[in-house]
Amino acid sequence: MDHFIVTNYISETKAGESTIQSYIFPLFLYNTAGKKKPNQHQNNHLFVKEPQAQYNERRENFAPKFRAFIDEKYAHHYEPEEILGYIYAVLHSPTYRQKYAEFLKIDFPRIPFVDDRQTFEKLSALGWRLVQAHLLKDIPAQPQVEITRGRDLVDKPTYNAPEQRLYINPQQYFAPVPADVWNFHIGGYQVLDKYLKSRKGRELSLDEIENLINVVKVLRFTIDRMQEIDDTWRP
Repeated sequence: MDHFIVTNYISETKAGESTIQSYIFPLFLYNTAGKKKPNQHQNNHLFVKEPQAQYNERRENFAPKFRAFIDEKYAHHYEPEEILGYIYAVLHSPTYRQKYAEFLKIDFPRIPFVDDRQTFEKLSALGWRLVQAHLLKDIPAQPQVEITRGRDLVDKPTYNAPEQRLYINPQQYFAPVPADVWNFHIGGYQVLDKYLKSRKGRELSLDEIENLINVVKVLRFTIDRMQEIDDTWRP
């Protein structure tokens, strides 16, 4: 379990790895309003389109013992999003991933919590920015990636490192695409290469072109924030 991603949509069971099951941990749980019938699933409103006011008792998906530990440790009641931000930051620490690589392959991750509130809050903020970027809710401004004119046909993706060009066919390319962004892997896949090869033989739509440009920006942002997380945490 060395791949960690966030989503606000229903996810495929092997979203993080093609060979093993993925695990999903929702931040909130919901109960339906009114009395439940025997054996009625408390979260059965998932695909119902009535307004949210029809449901009640939204609650954080934290064990009471864990919540009590956090509140006592920092003498403060952090919001669930703030705690998620901290956890997400730790999981994206290169040092954490390297140090516990063997353990992460065989068990669920165990999260170390820093002693001081200031460091917790800095890491929480860094992690939450990653969450928003990975959900494509907050797209970084840099790098200013452009695509040259052409048919937008995906032939054979190739990368020119000296010029930071990602070619989709011999005449057309995206640039600049930094080398570490091109080489970035998630779940065993090289992200940009996988995205383009799954569209081989097709002309990219305007939405797909914009999405690929946004992914380049988010990957650049992710790489930079991962180093910043290590510098802040100093694990």
